[in-house]
Amino acid sequence: MSAPTDSPAAHLRAHAVLARYGYRRYAVYAKASLVGLGTTVLFGVIRTAIMRGVYAGPQRIGGYHVAQAVTYVWLVQGLMTVVRVYGDSELATRVRTGQIVADLVRPVHLQSAYLAADLGRAWYHLLYRGVPPMLVGWAFFGLTGPADPLTWLAFLTSVGLAVVVSTLFRFLYSLSSFWLLDYRGVALIAVILVNLLSGFVMPTGFFPGWLRTLAAVTPFPSIVQVPVDVFTGHVSGAGVAGALAGQAAWALFLLAAGRWLLAVARRRVVVQGG
Repeated sequence: MSAPTDSPAAHLRAHAVLARYGYRRYAVYAKASLVGLGTTVLFGVIRTAIMRGVYAGPQRIGGYHVAQAVTYVWLVQGLMTVVRVYGDSELATRVRTGQIVADLVRPVHLQSAYLAADLGRAWYHLLYRGVPPMLVGWAFFGLTGPADPLTWLAFLTSVGLAVVVSTLFRFLYSLSSFWLLDYRGVALIAVILVNLLSGFVMPTGFFPGWLRTLAAVTPFPSIVQVPVDVFTGHVSGAGVAGALAGQAAWALFLLAAGRWLLAVARRRVVVQGG
């Protein structure tokens, strides 16, 4: 395993540096972020029109009334880059090119380094690609939101856990590149599952019963659906604590699974000279 840092404080400082690097890496592409923001807002408008078309009257569908459904649209548009529902090929590419060797000999564990850098990336996207679409939605489409500070705190906690779950899942499936010459098939399947079962395409409450049950036994709703449900009040009271606990449990499971699989994968790495 990678050598430990000198002290817990040094360990934290190293991860803070990695998080800042993750933030600054995306901050240099301000124009790309602006273009991406415009696309996000455009698709938010389109998805809002579709969602309103689904509701012919004041009825509830999947436990949502129309105002909650429209709020769901703009939340998803804001969260999509924060939790990175479209996947990540960087780690797999580093394995394929051999650059992973340098990562494995660094004094910070590969998984925690990957997580720290991605948390920095997520913070950047939350500020510049997450909040602005929500402001547009509030200004023009009458979104509903939490009425008390505790719900806001629970929502932000849920978003943080969603990022962790998404990052650890991406780390896990990216490790398949240690065994496969082309990992893109695995990545494509993973992205399809995330997009479908997380609630990104539509709320999981809209699913038929069997598919809703299937989604509930996967980590994917923790990436999108749970934060949305906390924000819209779809879950409340003790249900919020249960939802956050479920996200935390999936994060711990994926953390352990990633550590174990990385330990297995390291046995396949051959470095010239020992």
